[in-house]
Amino acid sequence: MEWTLAILFGAAILLLILSFIKSKQSSSKIEQQMDQLSFSLMDEVYELQQKIRNVEIDAEITAQEAGILAGSSKRRILLRDALDLHKRGYSFESIAAKNQLTKNEIEHLLAPYIKTKEERSKVANDM
Repeated sequence: MEWTLAILFGAAILLLILSFIKSKQSSSKIEQQMDQLSFSLMDEVYELQQKIRNVEIDAEITAQEAGILAGSSKRRILLRDALDLHKRGYSFESIAAKNQLTKNEIEHLLAPYIKTKEERSKVANDM
């Protein structure tokens, strides 16, 4: 009777240890799946943010060029990239270097889209 209880107790301990090992393995698989899911979601969110940024910039360009036929698609892409870089805080020099243009060309290209602090305050004060 004592041996039977000892064997049953040992088997219970062995089964308990095995259950902990199995649960750790399954939890690590679940964590890997969650990591993969979160990475794929982050990629999708980043792509959506890029698309939204491009749509916003295109809308601003279209609003500025209302009534004027848009130039070539290359010019529009150049304008979108330059405006995006400017909005993210890049200097005219770095934008010009990236697009292989002069600083004056970039300033002239972005001039209609850049609002100075004075213009902003005038609009705010006029209301």
